[in-house]
Amino acid sequence: MRLSLEKQRFTAVALLLLWCIVLITYRIHLAYDWLAVGLLWNLFLATLPLLWSSAFRSAVERNRTIQAGLFFFLGLLFFPNAPYLLTDLIHLGPRPYVPLWYLMAMLLSCAGAGTLLGYLSLISVHTAIEQKWGKSTGWAVVTSSLMLCGFGIYLGRFLRVNSWDAFIHPLRLMKSMAGQFIDAGPHPHPLPVTLVFGIGLIIGYIGVRVLATVTSTK
Repeated sequence: MRLSLEKQRFTAVALLLLWCIVLITYRIHLAYDWLAVGLLWNLFLATLPLLWSSAFRSAVERNRTIQAGLFFFLGLLFFPNAPYLLTDLIHLGPRPYVPLWYLMAMLLSCAGAGTLLGYLSLISVHTAIEQKWGKSTGWAVVTSSLMLCGFGIYLGRFLRVNSWDAFIHPLRLMKSMAGQFIDAGPHPHPLPVTLVFGIGLIIGYIGVRVLATVTSTK
């Protein structure tokens, strides 16, 4: 029996996550350190946007505006955790007891998984908004979300900010964000980092949508 599109996506995501977990587990077996544990935690955080986006789409379909707004906010807040795994490639380098090629395979697999999870969650949100409020609104939300995601990646990689800091230390977080645009200190200025990651993610998303459309019409 042929699997539905949703089940096919779930199976593909589950296999990719399982592969990443296998690679990380063996990495821990070779040499236990913070990098392997951090990757497992980042993979977990990367799955949350997909859960929130599914809840958002369900709420929109049921015309539950308040719930939809809440799930959209949570999805947007945790969304940068998915493509953030791309930046873990910064840890690629010689390490004791671990071949460099293996470390590269592990980091690339996790980066690919994070990017895929992010795009799948965004596609779910995009589809729901497009069906409810039209194509222009859908693309406006998508491009804005991806640019904000670029800034979120900056906050996570350089300022070591987590998504839950928005709940725990909201005022401190707002001050830190504003301060970076005035004086970035030892870190890169947030604008070029945001633009590079944001625009790159937008181009990648457009490519994914085009490929998905071409495939579905065959």
